[in-house]
Amino acid sequence: MSKSDELDILLGEIAGELPVIPINDGVVFPFMLIPLMLTDENLIRLVDEALAGNKIIGVFTQKDRDVPNPGPDDIYQVGCAMLIQKMTRFPDGHIRIIGQGLIRIKIDQFTDDLPFIRAQVTVLEEREAVVEKAKALMRNVTNAFIKVVEKTESYPDELKGIVMNVKSPGRLADLLAANLDMEISERQKVLELLDTTERLSCIYEHMNKELEILRLGEKIKKDVRTEMDREQREYYLRQQIKAIRRELGEEDLSVELDDLMERIIEALMPGSVREAAFKELKRLQRMTAGSAEYVVARTYLDWLLDLPWEISTEETLDIAKARRILNRDHYDLDQVKERILEFLSVKKLRKGNKGTILCFVGPPGVGKTSLGRSIASALGRRFVRNSLGGIRDEAEIRGHRRTYIGALPGRIIQGIRTAGSNNPVFMLDEIDKVGSDFRGDPAAALLEVLDPEHNSTFADHYINLPFDLSNVFFITTANVRDTIPSPLLDRMEVLDLPGYIGEEKVRIARRYLVPRQLEENGISTKRLRITDEAIRVLIERYTREAGVRNLERAIASIARKVAMKLVEGKRGPYTISARNIKSYLGPEDYPSEEMLSSPEIGVATGMAKSASGGVILFIEALKMRGRGTLRLTGHLGDVMKESAEAALSLVKSRFSDTLVEENIFDRYDIHLHIPAGAVPKDGPSAGIAIAAALASLMLERPVRNDVAMTGEITLTGKVLPVGALKDKVIAARRAGIREIILPQLNRKDLEEIPVHIKKGIEFRFIERVGDGIAIALVGGKGPKGKAKKRILKYAGV
Repeated sequence: MSKSDELDILLGEIAGELPVIPINDGVVFPFMLIPLMLTDENLIRLVDEALAGNKIIGVFTQKDRDVPNPGPDDIYQVGCAMLIQKMTRFPDGHIRIIGQGLIRIKIDQFTDDLPFIRAQVTVLEEREAVVEKAKALMRNVTNAFIKVVEKTESYPDELKGIVMNVKSPGRLADLLAANLDMEISERQKVLELLDTTERLSCIYEHMNKELEILRLGEKIKKDVRTEMDREQREYYLRQQIKAIRRELGEEDLSVELDDLMERIIEALMPGSVREAAFKELKRLQRMTAGSAEYVVARTYLDWLLDLPWEISTEETLDIAKARRILNRDHYDLDQVKERILEFLSVKKLRKGNKGTILCFVGPPGVGKTSLGRSIASALGRRFVRNSLGGIRDEAEIRGHRRTYIGALPGRIIQGIRTAGSNNPVFMLDEIDKVGSDFRGDPAAALLEVLDPEHNSTFADHYINLPFDLSNVFFITTANVRDTIPSPLLDRMEVLDLPGYIGEEKVRIARRYLVPRQLEENGISTKRLRITDEAIRVLIERYTREAGVRNLERAIASIARKVAMKLVEGKRGPYTISARNIKSYLGPEDYPSEEMLSSPEIGVATGMAKSASGGVILFIEALKMRGRGTLRLTGHLGDVMKESAEAALSLVKSRFSDTLVEENIFDRYDIHLHIPAGAVPKDGPSAGIAIAAALASLMLERPVRNDVAMTGEITLTGKVLPVGALKDKVIAARRAGIREIILPQLNRKDLEEIPVHIKKGIEFRFIERVGDGIAIALVGGKGPKGKAKKRILKYAGV
């Protein structure tokens, strides 16, 4: 019997029930020899039963190769019948079989799945193709396969000969599908195609894709080879340059450039910045070390590499911790502390970068800068301080362009580099003292820096690349808000820090200043003690100020003198009291009381706000024979001069009928003076005090020395509200004033002043100038009737 007859008999036995072996690493085609390694006991049993029978099994591919024990639903429905040709058993129990694919089969239904899968199968007959079309496809497929074999080393040359000798289109398609580099799903698709023309077309399409991939691979290989040749050429030229520089004594330059290259690669920076750095490095490599341009380019590269483009400090927004730090570092300032804590709370909830810029406004020495340090400590961020006082050049903010000799970045970028982090707490001190001239307006340059909507792309002229400032916590400080440009002030939230009263200074000195100065001067608390009475004398007679800066200097002076005595061998201990403090500091700088000792005609006490806090002003008026002119002295500003003229006109119109002498305004000149003439004074808030001084002069009735007043006046006799009320009340309390006249519209502002500051002071609120003058002049009964109800007598309990 021939082999063909044997095969026909076997094919006849296929239809019916067959045992099924699932495979996960390939697809079996007809006439294909395939080895299988089996370790599962059930599959070994399947093979044993098949060998005992007709040796035919069904081989089907798994849908998911990762399924460990596939069932009927895990295999494709179309597979191949396989004849077991050979079996080998190994000592460990597993077997190896070699089988030959016979014909395509399809599962009709599963008959069993234990101990292995059995199924009823049907033989699938191929549909023969049109002869001419099949020949054309076979020729194209064969030529394409020969090209694939020539372009790659993945296929043996013997396979090319086998393919060229195949005469059947179906056989050719199955042979190529089994040997080409195809996905399992693609091979399964070829197995399921019964039409030989479609099967060949599918193989031809895949081979065309393979040829395109090979063509692209060759192009990439050629490009890589060209790039390698170029890099080798550049390497050779660089080695020559190194040799030349070594002969010239410039060997260290190559090491420096290599170091710069490594720093650029390792630096944390945006892609655009890295690109600019590499571009600058290439320019640097073409220069000689002795050229001036080399120094400029090298300095620029150092700045790019030193800036913390993407380096941030991890912050800790712990409100309880922030409250403890603020209370530890600063006494009082409760409203300011509360606002800072509110700001930090919002920042924690919002989780964003943009935010309000804080501006601390207050006299020197009240703790504006130290508040910024405390905020940085509370947030766990780094702190940078930069003073803007006196700068007039816009380049101080934005930097100089690199074309200028000695160009450098502006103060903002310099501060960021110093911090080493792109999210520090950045304090801009003395923002109210920024000037402008022909070189530009620094305040205008600050508009972009302090605008949360635009500072994410801040461009310094020197760096010339956008730097993100939106993560920076900006805090500004000023002594007065009047000189801050309006657009700049609009971008900031102002927090006023008023001056301290005497009792507050005593507590601050006891808690902070004395311990700090003892430590700085190396003196223990057992060797030196400063009593509270001595501190009060320092405050009242040696250091008249809104803050505590001069008070600390005075304490430091005492500590140094005691330190000198200790070094000389005088062991102490030393106690500084009100009696012996003069022996350490010398004569007193200020009198014991600042207010007038007694009422005087033509002298009224006003209140004002200065750079050092609230102050008391004495408005002095004097009449002399003349022609009725008004002379103003004391370094007065235009607004205050106009306020004095308005006050005089008001007094003339309202008190002409009660003057002690007729036509007094025509026969006398009036000289109005405000002492401390070297200090500029301006503003309308002294209007009521000027009117009281002029009325006292014309009526020849003294002004009470224990009364201070503030308020702007109009020609109709109204009293308008003023600002900085807390600072003015603190100044009046410090001077010993017991009664203060205020505009009625300022009543609401009195609620913001702490109780201990208002304690012992009587506040009177007025709407008309006449009411204020009636209260201020000695012998006056004050307002009557309904006006009495406007008088507030506050005990401050």
